[in-house]
Amino acid sequence: MTSDVGGLAPPGPIALPLPGFLDGEPFTESQWTTFMAIMDTVIPSIRREGATSTADSELEHLAIPDADYDATIEEMKQKLVDHPDSKSFEGYLEERASGSSLFQQLIKRIFKEQVPEQSRKGLAVVLSTLNTRLGSYMLTGYATPIHEQPIRVRESIVDGWRQSYIPALNLVHKQMTVLGKSAWLRSSPIYQKISGCPQFPGNHKPEAHFEYDFMQFVEGSEPETVETDVVIVGSGCGGGVCAKNLAEAGNRVLVVEKSYHFTPAHFPMSEQVGLNNLFENGGTLTSDDGSISVSAGSTWGGGGTINWSASLQTQNFVRKEWAQDKNLPFFETAEYQSCLDRVCHRMGVSADHVRQNHGNEVLLEGSRKLGYHSKPVPQNTGGKEHYCGHCSLGCGSAQKQGPVVSWLPDAAKAGAKFIEGFQVERVLFHKSNRSHAIGVEGTWTSRNSKGGVDGPFSERTKRKIIVKAKKVVLSSGTLWSPIILMNSGLKNWQIGRNLYLHPVNMVAGVFKEDVRPWEGGILTSVCTSFENMDGKGHGVKLEATAMLPSMFLTFSNWTSGLEFKKTALKFRHMNGYIAISRDKDTGRVYADPVSGKPRVQYTPSAFDRSHCMEGVIALAKMCYVSGATEIRPFIQGVEPFIRDHDDIKPGSNSNDPDPGVTDPKFKAWLEALQRNGNKPPAGTFTSAHQMGTCRMSAQEKEGVVDPKGKVWGTENLYVSDASVFPSASGVNPMITNMAISDWISRNIAKELRNGGAAESRL
Repeated sequence: MTSDVGGLAPPGPIALPLPGFLDGEPFTESQWTTFMAIMDTVIPSIRREGATSTADSELEHLAIPDADYDATIEEMKQKLVDHPDSKSFEGYLEERASGSSLFQQLIKRIFKEQVPEQSRKGLAVVLSTLNTRLGSYMLTGYATPIHEQPIRVRESIVDGWRQSYIPALNLVHKQMTVLGKSAWLRSSPIYQKISGCPQFPGNHKPEAHFEYDFMQFVEGSEPETVETDVVIVGSGCGGGVCAKNLAEAGNRVLVVEKSYHFTPAHFPMSEQVGLNNLFENGGTLTSDDGSISVSAGSTWGGGGTINWSASLQTQNFVRKEWAQDKNLPFFETAEYQSCLDRVCHRMGVSADHVRQNHGNEVLLEGSRKLGYHSKPVPQNTGGKEHYCGHCSLGCGSAQKQGPVVSWLPDAAKAGAKFIEGFQVERVLFHKSNRSHAIGVEGTWTSRNSKGGVDGPFSERTKRKIIVKAKKVVLSSGTLWSPIILMNSGLKNWQIGRNLYLHPVNMVAGVFKEDVRPWEGGILTSVCTSFENMDGKGHGVKLEATAMLPSMFLTFSNWTSGLEFKKTALKFRHMNGYIAISRDKDTGRVYADPVSGKPRVQYTPSAFDRSHCMEGVIALAKMCYVSGATEIRPFIQGVEPFIRDHDDIKPGSNSNDPDPGVTDPKFKAWLEALQRNGNKPPAGTFTSAHQMGTCRMSAQEKEGVVDPKGKVWGTENLYVSDASVFPSASGVNPMITNMAISDWISRNIAKELRNGGAAESRL
């Protein structure tokens, strides 16, 4: 059934508090003092020299000459349309990280819940070392501890870590600056007001939505047992398709999800709470070496709730690789194309109604001017325009036809049942036949007494749950599906390996016009000229990216607090772009020995980095020919390309032809960019696509599941999500994931109709 919010539309989404988290402090008092001194260096309070007279003031504020201060205010005014008054600018410059209790709360949550214990302890050792004279001298070059240094000295120390020959200090610089930028952008009310970026679209109106009825349990010392025909672990793109197909085939289906459901009335969430409520590990999952940040959905509907609507089908060269090189002929059959078309039809996938925003128009027009190939990207928005840039924090209009809007309601109408807040720990096997899956076991955590997910965990009901089922389908995603298999005692060496991430480098273009990058569809165009750079399907696609401050500016370069604050204020004039690589080289996922959560071991290879660098150069050229006044690759050590307004267009009386990207100054900058390179930690890499950790294979020794998704060496156990991809998809994985899940679930339904007997593998 559906529920209509009715009446007058509220002024914005229903505000939510941060979810509950563990009690306690992540650091000792002295360690915390040092940590916050570094945070106040990343995000400093900036004052006129004349207003800072004492030694204590120099510890708390960065003093700059009055003339420079006035020039900074004037520069910010000139760069911004509709700029605020001088008083507001002064308040913005005055703000520092430690002045915000919310900033400190976000940081503590990160270290208590999201940073691996080993990493937290390692940083604690660094902080304690910085508190000693000898340790401080070793790490900073000064005997005086860093928290006792004036901010200007601290700034030189932190930037010195970036340039250090000691890799561990490079990593400390990167982690500290990323944490400071992210928490401040999410917590600063002054920045949110002065930047002009709203927390939700101006036309926000929550639409009718499906009312889910989740199973509830009472407290008890013994496990509660639930019986069903099929249990599907995960409610994302793979699990949603499986649920619909298997329920409509007449089976009792139970979908269980470790996270929680939020209605369109809660979307889009604010940046303060959205990452913690909607993303895996609060959106702060990084590889062990810190070389890449990984973003994955963790909410009802999984990645389909927070993705960008891009709906690209698997390309020919990938299908050929999977069919011929991987010996999986299904991917070149008409049946696979039918699966692709079927899932696209259900979601109303089309590019016909796309209205390009400024950022995507620059990509299309910049490609045209440079002779590159580009095209609109189809969207899963039910044939509607969907001009919204906030959907990475949930779709309030319910136009994005992800699992929560389409597949799971279809499953419910066919009788499927649902459990939220249920963390599956392992698959259960028959005692007399250890290869025969019979269900799953895990822990259910209720909402609080008010129906929310905030507050102490001690005030919420927990219960062990056993689900007995004829078929078990893991659709927990590339990060969690292999963890569950390993926790279940499976010993296949391939489990968790072959991790592909589609590593990304970012570029920002600053324009004179009022871009308002948060408006319009996020990813509605793509340049494909660089997608096959090795003749084997490896290369980069060039795309626009989500433009919400903490999701973009967090990864921008940091050289000083003042420069970062100035750059952050240019956000409304900024477009963001990504060079997204179809990676050839892989990593792995494994369980953290303390928390049991997924850990990522992955470093972008020199081969894949070279493709990203070519993409960065192409994006810089697009920005140049489109009139950008500043071009900023998110690669440490690379100065932004700054362009005088007079250089953008030759004067009408000039007889010289416009050199375009052959301009000597621009060419010299591109050459410096190439010399600098993007090798981590200088190169900042991110990932929103995870694939391959339970890969499909023709032979057991080469993968985790067979050509129909069944886990090798087992019966009645399947994996159906992006983890089964034989290699990187090269496109946003949603449609490929759904099509493969359509195939897997239809075959499971056939087996159930046949009394459980499997048909021959294709």
